[in-house]
Amino acid sequence: MPILFKTLLIIRSTNNHLFKKPKSFSFSFSSMAEGGHTAKRFWDKFKKESILTLYTPFVVSLASGNLKIDSFRHFLAQDLHFYKCFAQAYELAEDCADDDDAKVSIVELRKSVLKELKHHGEFVQEWSLDLSKETTPNAATTKYTNFLLATASGKVDGVKGPGELATPFEKTKLAAYTLGAMAPSLRLYVFLGKEIKSLVDANGDDHPYMKWIDKYSSETYQEVLLQTEDLLDKLSVSLTGEELDTMQKLYHQALKLEMEFFVAQPVDQQTVLPLSKQHIPAEHRLMLFSDFDLTCTVVDSSAILAEIAIVTAPKIDQTQPESQSQITRMPSADLRNTWELLSTQYSEEYEQCTESMLANEKVEEFDYEGLKKALEQLSEFERRANMRVIESNVLKGLNLEDIKRAGERLILHDGCMGFFQNITKNENLNVNVHVLSYCWCADLIRSAFSSGGIPTMQVHANEFEYEGSLSTGEILKKVESPIDKLQAFTDILKNCDQSEKTNLTIYIGDSVGDLLCLLEADIGIVIGSSSSLRRIASHFGVSFVPLFPALVKKQKELVEGNSFSWKGLSGVLYTVSSWAEVHSFTIGSS
Repeated sequence: MPILFKTLLIIRSTNNHLFKKPKSFSFSFSSMAEGGHTAKRFWDKFKKESILTLYTPFVVSLASGNLKIDSFRHFLAQDLHFYKCFAQAYELAEDCADDDDAKVSIVELRKSVLKELKHHGEFVQEWSLDLSKETTPNAATTKYTNFLLATASGKVDGVKGPGELATPFEKTKLAAYTLGAMAPSLRLYVFLGKEIKSLVDANGDDHPYMKWIDKYSSETYQEVLLQTEDLLDKLSVSLTGEELDTMQKLYHQALKLEMEFFVAQPVDQQTVLPLSKQHIPAEHRLMLFSDFDLTCTVVDSSAILAEIAIVTAPKIDQTQPESQSQITRMPSADLRNTWELLSTQYSEEYEQCTESMLANEKVEEFDYEGLKKALEQLSEFERRANMRVIESNVLKGLNLEDIKRAGERLILHDGCMGFFQNITKNENLNVNVHVLSYCWCADLIRSAFSSGGIPTMQVHANEFEYEGSLSTGEILKKVESPIDKLQAFTDILKNCDQSEKTNLTIYIGDSVGDLLCLLEADIGIVIGSSSSLRRIASHFGVSFVPLFPALVKKQKELVEGNSFSWKGLSGVLYTVSSWAEVHSFTIGSS
């Protein structure tokens, strides 16, 4: 039984949203503009691109301090083209700005860029870069600069060019679009500068690129960013919802082009990421394991199955259809009450079980055997809880088609399905992907991945028993507990060890039930912020390290020409906040 079974307490009893076709709707950004902070909302919405940029080989090598000087010089030379483009774009925006205050603000921003251009030569002298020699913009640089100048020139769907703008409102709109295509670049550089500076400050090391880091994490540069975003917010107020949609698309496109710029930076050296870069299919095999509930999904599968049971159950005064007469179902009101009783009992006993696991004194060093023994208590508890569910008959009479339909509409975390699609279809990887889950019904999981174009996903979970297309209420128990998950994990690896290929194992999970597999894997990645997982793991000496700083540290320690490795049972787990980080780390940002 999934740990977050307590979510059943808030199951809705009215709308059968799993089975109804969603109503079409239109969303307008007008209310968003009225409240201001348009730039911040756009940045938050498209944060994925900033994470993908952070995890590029160039940025990780830059942060580590061992980026080769030629790569850094090339980057600085390309940056010069951005400054020149920004100066042109501000000039075009200034011509379009009708409001006097907006015009003054744009003039000030353009002056700051021209000042940067004037002093850029002095800034790069530390790295012996001669800007008097003309450099050719690379393809990624050209894509962004062409995009920005095209936007500033009015080459946007439904927008007239500057010379054809008849009204002040039309001019303001074009100025807003231009700022919308510039703001994400400034915000991204501040984000990267601050992220890298926090690591450098924490380590207290000398850094060869400290001057660059200081510049983009400085209050001065942040002030320019805030001026730009504040102006963008003001110019957005008069835009319609449709026009704000257009500006959002421009913002997103600009951020994607910036990401592509960093991906395209030449890094002529060994790097620790992406993992696929070191992968030789004839010699290596990537064994990727993932939990499902709340690691992949937004809602725990037990709550989904409970909702299916409740909304399809007969009312007290209803007669069951003849086709279902062989399986008698509990009325929906009784079913709801039973689910809530089971949920309450589960939550209370789970808390008691975890407290019992923490009864002994906290250890100073990683104690895998102690943790495993403690999790045996949790395993017994999970088995008892599952037996209560079976005996209560709450899973009786669910239609397989309803389950599959729910799986198809299951909401996964942003980037999750895309990651599995990309890694399973990557022809340059020899990869085996397995999902290990406590979920009561593997059909739900298979349906979710099939709807994403991955019909052959290897799923290891419990199964419903059916009579025809209706569940009997029995569960074919295969993976009920942390110990069962570990056994499945171990068995899969044993079956793969018969070849001569070298395995690299990755396990991605979010809960206490994943702990043993996370620790056994060469790389254990914790996604999300489960307090119970951290509390129990820390009690037995497990350390949690954010993945990005860990990669920077590994890159710093990497000696050119030497191999590096990841080892399981180190007592260290790596934490991420999104699937974008997992994607970038394993198969890259592009």
